Amino acid sequence: MGKITSDDVYKALAEVYDPEIPINIVDLGLIYKVEVDDDNNVDIDMTFTTKGCPMHLFIREQAKASVEKIDGIGNVNVNLVWEPQWTPEMISKEVREKLSGEE
Repeated sequence: MGKITSDDVYKALAEVYDPEIPINIVDLGLIYKVEVDDDNNVDIDMTFTTKGCPMHLFIREQAKASVEKIDGIGNVNVNLVWEPQWTPEMISKEVREKLSGEE
């Protein structure tokens, strides 16, 4: 079993999309922290665009399931956090440019 890196986890998380916005949760800026310990257990802090998002549980479960597919992964814990509050500036620069048509 090899050491899993935070990059591995981010790649898995980038496969998860907000069903209301066709952008993955990494590029949306919803992932605040990824930590992988020596036993390949993962702690993820993520947020949502709004507290009232009806898709919270679905997206959180999709994120967990995607990371759990990594070969050799340990326990996966997805923490829902609200601080700092998400803002559109947290969307990746590349995606913001596409959304605004500045290509």
